[in-house]
Amino acid sequence: MIKSPRVLIHGTGFAGQGHAEAFCYAGAEVVGIVGRTDSVTRQVAKDMNIAYAGTDWAQALSDCKPDIVSIATPGGAHYEAIKLAIAHGCHIFCDKPMTTDGESAEELYHLAEAKNVKTAYAASFRYMPHVLFAKRLVAEGAIGEPQEVECISHFSLEKEIPFGWSHRKEEGGGRLNNNFTHKLSIVTSVVGEKILAISGEVRDDLREAPIVKGVHNFKTRRDHIPDDLNDPDLEWGESNVEWSYCVLAKLKSPFGPRPVSVLFKHGGLHPRFKEDHIVFYGSKGALYIAGHYGSGPLFHYGEDKQWMELPLPEDIAANIPNVDGDTERNWRYLISEFVKDVRGDDVPPYQTFKEGSLYQRLIDIIRKNDRWVDVSDLQNPDAR
Repeated sequence: MIKSPRVLIHGTGFAGQGHAEAFCYAGAEVVGIVGRTDSVTRQVAKDMNIAYAGTDWAQALSDCKPDIVSIATPGGAHYEAIKLAIAHGCHIFCDKPMTTDGESAEELYHLAEAKNVKTAYAASFRYMPHVLFAKRLVAEGAIGEPQEVECISHFSLEKEIPFGWSHRKEEGGGRLNNNFTHKLSIVTSVVGEKILAISGEVRDDLREAPIVKGVHNFKTRRDHIPDDLNDPDLEWGESNVEWSYCVLAKLKSPFGPRPVSVLFKHGGLHPRFKEDHIVFYGSKGALYIAGHYGSGPLFHYGEDKQWMELPLPEDIAANIPNVDGDTERNWRYLISEFVKDVRGDDVPPYQTFKEGSLYQRLIDIIRKNDRWVDVSDLQNPDAR
């Protein structure tokens, strides 16, 4: 049993700082932080009152001797950092994506299992309050047998956002890694964790983005959009990853005998007309949650054939971490559960490297985009 786990953070940006705050909230001791740039890392450590700041991950593991490491860098930097942490016997909290591909993620999952270290995978929007409420309602039979789920979102992201890791497959970019992971986690948490089948397509609607120096915090990247996109001296980076996707899945549910059909439709660059949403349809009703990640409110369609907004139960509302931002609240929720587990307390199941590696393998399958059936000849019978 570890009363106050020692935590080393890998990453100094939005996620790194958010993880550090969440571990402090959970009662752990953040003993160090590691980043790429010495001056930035030292400044973040000073601002957050973290004693150790460094740029060498291996050295930091030896110097700080953490019980837990928190991986908060872009996905392309996860593999080596996690592998070293496993070798040191550290428990690991990792933001999504786990790595850049299914093969490397699966390797890390097996290494962690062999070393007997605890892992947590932060596709953490399953902890949105209204998602937790939907999970309870489905389990109580509010919609009968789950039959269909619809997840629709359009983000209207600016095409001029500066070029960075989110534009490159090898660095963990793409909307599957950074949107679909949360959506899949939400849906499986409500209707059932067993994924039976999946298919989909991806599309790069962007192709290039301006290269701008000085972008450090992912959350404030919009502030660095160039004023003059026609500047002849402006350099451009090539996108090689999806900005839109459409995925179909079938899930096994403990609440019904037949597979549940799921549609995930996302356009990262396209404008929304009405609100993004998640809908769970069943044999006796439906649940509608407004917002792309289920921010609410939640409406129930029942036997009276009317949509009615349902208030959030008091016990769920009382358990929401007190911090601004959905991302930050969900980190705190999951990290609190993870820290309790490391301490030796009993906690409900949470997603681990098992799910993280599965998600990366599913993304590999979707990106192959090879599930199409050529029907062009059917429109020209004479050619057959």
